[in-house]
Amino acid sequence: MSLQALLRTKSIEQLQSELRRAGQFRRVLGLWQLTAIGLGGLVGAGIFVLTGVVAATQAGPAVSLSFGIAGIASAAAALCYAEFAGMIPVAGSAYTYGYAVLGELVAWVIGWDLLLEYALVVAVVSIGWSGYLQALLSQLGLMLPSWAMGASGTGPGHVLDLPAMLGSLAVALLLTLRIEWGARFNAAMVIIKIAAVVLVIAAGLPHVHIANWHPFMPYGFGGVVEGAAIVFFAVFGYDTLTTAAEEARDPQRQLPRAVLLSLGISLALYITMSLVLTGMVRYDTLNDAAPVAAAFTAIGLPWVTLIVSAAAVAGIASVMLAFLLGCARTWFAMSRDGLLPAWFAQVHPRFHTPHRPTLIAGGLTALVAGFFPIKEVAELVNIGTLSAFVIICLAVIVLRRTRPDVRRSFRTPLVPWIPLAGIGFSLWLLSKLPAVAWERFIVWMALGLLLYFAYGRRHSVLAKRESVPIEGKSVGDGENSRLR
Repeated sequence: MSLQALLRTKSIEQLQSELRRAGQFRRVLGLWQLTAIGLGGLVGAGIFVLTGVVAATQAGPAVSLSFGIAGIASAAAALCYAEFAGMIPVAGSAYTYGYAVLGELVAWVIGWDLLLEYALVVAVVSIGWSGYLQALLSQLGLMLPSWAMGASGTGPGHVLDLPAMLGSLAVALLLTLRIEWGARFNAAMVIIKIAAVVLVIAAGLPHVHIANWHPFMPYGFGGVVEGAAIVFFAVFGYDTLTTAAEEARDPQRQLPRAVLLSLGISLALYITMSLVLTGMVRYDTLNDAAPVAAAFTAIGLPWVTLIVSAAAVAGIASVMLAFLLGCARTWFAMSRDGLLPAWFAQVHPRFHTPHRPTLIAGGLTALVAGFFPIKEVAELVNIGTLSAFVIICLAVIVLRRTRPDVRRSFRTPLVPWIPLAGIGFSLWLLSKLPAVAWERFIVWMALGLLLYFAYGRRHSVLAKRESVPIEGKSVGDGENSRLR
C-alpha cells in the first residue's frame, strides 16, 4: 500500500456535502444546550476534588495560578477547535478534522486514541461519582454491602463497584433515547452543579482569611507548574460538544461560541472557587477525597457540606454523559467512513441516535469502572486528549497554508503562534506522564494499527471510491485520489 493511500484526505467540500445529504440526526441542540454539554465535560471532579488535592500537595493557595496556566494551554487548543468546528461541523471532532487535513492514517490514530480516552474518562468519573454517592448515602444513614462498594483491593470485602457500573449503564441508556432528553438532563445537572459552586463561593467568602494565603506558593513556582499538569485533567472536555455537530441547529455559528463560552465560564469558576477554598482553611488541610465538603465541615457549616455533596453527585453525572456522548459519536463517525464495521453506523429508527456504539461503550465502561481501581484507569486519560490537541493545533497551521480560500465562521487569532503554543504545552505535558501509561498506550495503539491494516484500509469509503472503474481502468493503489 502506497504512502499516498495512507495519507488520502476527505476534502472539506466533501465533508460539507455529506453533511447536507446525511440528515441522520435530529438538529435540536441550540447554543446553550451545546455550551451545557461543554460545561458538563469541564465542571466536575476537577472542581470538587482536584482543587484541594493540588493545593495540599503541589501548589498551595497558588492552585488558582495552576488552573490559570492549564487554562491558557487549553485555550490555545480551544481556539483551534473553534475554527474547525465552524468550518467542518461534522460528528467526530478531532478525528474528522484530522481526516480532512492530515490524512486517513492520522485520522485513524487520533480516532482510536479518542475512543480510549473518552471511554476511560467515563470509567474514571463513574468511580468518582460512586464515591460521592456513597458518601452522601452514609450522611443519610444508608450503607451499601461491602462487596458492592469498590473494586477488589480497594477496601476490605470489596468485590466490585456496583454504583459505578449502574451509573455508566444509566447514562448509556439515557443517551440512546432522544438526544434532546439527554441534553435536557445534562443542562439540569449543569445548572445544579454551577449553583453549588456559586453557593460555595458565596457561603465561603465571608470566612476567607487572608492569612491563609500566606505563603502563597509554599512549594515554589515549580510546584505551581506541576499542579498545572495535574489540573489539566479538569480543563478539557469542551471537545465533547464538537462531536454533537450534526445535532446542532446552526453548527457553524454555535459550535465555536459554545467551545469558548464553556471554557471561559469553567475557568472563571475554577479560579474563584480555589481562591475562596484556600482562603477559608489552611491549604495543607485540603488533601481529602471531598475537600470542599471537608472545608465547610471544618468551619461549622454542615448544611453546605450536604448540599455540595448532593450537587457533586449530580454534576459528575453530567461529565459521564458528555464523554460517553463523545465516545459514541466518534465511533459512529469512524464506522460511517468504513474504518470500522458499518453495523455501528446505523442510527436508531425511532430515537435517531447511534444506539449501538452508545450501549456497547456504556457496557464496556461499566465493566472497567466496576472491576478496576481508579488509579489504574486514570493513568491513560490525558495521553489521548493531549495527542488530540497536538493534531488539531497542527492541522490549523497546515490548513491555513493549503486552503486559505475556505470560509471560516471563526478564525483562530495569531496563527501560527497560538497553535504552536498549544502544541508546545501539550508535548511538555505528555513528557510528564508516567512510563507505565505510555507502555499501555503503545499496546493500545499497536492493536489499533493492526485493526486498521487488517480491516480499515480496505473497507474505507475513500478506498472504495478510488477503486471504482473509470473508462475501463481502476483508480486505486493511491495513484489518483480524485475521480474524473
